[in-house]
Amino acid sequence: MTPSGRVTIRDVARRAGVSVATVSRVLASDYPVLAATRNKVVRAVRELDYVPNAHARALSAARPGAIAIVVDSVAMPYYAYIAQGVEEQAALEGRLSLICTTGGDPGRELSIVRLLREHRAEAVILVGSVILDDDYRKRMTEYAHALAAAGSRLVLCGRPPLGEGVPALVVGYDNTGGAHAVTAHLLSAGHRSILYLGLRPGHTTSESRVAGYRSALAEHGVPADPALEVEAEFSREAGYDAMKRRLAEGPPGFTAVFAGNDLVAAGAIQALDEHGLRVPEDISIVGYDDVPPAQDLRLTTVHLPHDELGRAAVRLALGRVGAGPLILGTHIVVRGSVRPLGPR
Repeated sequence: MTPSGRVTIRDVARRAGVSVATVSRVLASDYPVLAATRNKVVRAVRELDYVPNAHARALSAARPGAIAIVVDSVAMPYYAYIAQGVEEQAALEGRLSLICTTGGDPGRELSIVRLLREHRAEAVILVGSVILDDDYRKRMTEYAHALAAAGSRLVLCGRPPLGEGVPALVVGYDNTGGAHAVTAHLLSAGHRSILYLGLRPGHTTSESRVAGYRSALAEHGVPADPALEVEAEFSREAGYDAMKRRLAEGPPGFTAVFAGNDLVAAGAIQALDEHGLRVPEDISIVGYDDVPPAQDLRLTTVHLPHDELGRAAVRLALGRVGAGPLILGTHIVVRGSVRPLGPR
């Protein structure tokens, strides 16, 4: 037993008089074992009240033929929908799929990639925004080479390449183009004071959306105003809190809001409503991603091909399509959250 009193697989092996590998085979039921040997192991497990480490067993499943997807959280629709696409395509390809979550911690993501390499996953798919600083880039580049040397493939889904010569495949979407298009939609409706809500300095997804927002303003001859770019994490709570703080400062000073994603938009709409401002009669608003609750809020937003992103990442990893980079398109879904002001 460990110092903490937890029974280990070695304790079971010792009690049953067999090797650790034999215990592992009996627990996994993936290798023929003599009935008498199996009975001894089962008896030892029962007597010691041994509970297998589910995390370790899940990682051990990441042998050749397994596709691993690494996301911030499966509770967020953006990640959940892409993960669903990965799982469905992996199943079609006869592969097991594993889902790992990082909680947005770059260090944990690096640790997960290292573990997946050690356990020989056939492909590792990293999804979504990242702070691409020099240290992260250096370490992930090392892991990309290590995965390639082990016969695995690293796929970056919805994030930029690591650099020239790095063995990492890229599948993404026109993030900046979608932001440009939805900002231009507001500008074409006569809005000139457009608040960008969801600034996340250093995060690749947010920065490329801000770039599209700024380029659309410049194209329409509207100067970018740093006072109209407000920081907020990509969550409903953050959108609500950021909008509440902004409204507490005084009159809005903007006629429209470009929310960094649909969850931020939902929080902002709640804050506007509590402040007595109606959407779109008083303030117009657009989002990004086209995930719940966009349809219920009649939110004009940018649609992402979530399912196809996941499927394409698997096809790319398995060599079913060219080496890429593969960039998918986005489009605006017009609903009822923008009020035209007329030309100015």
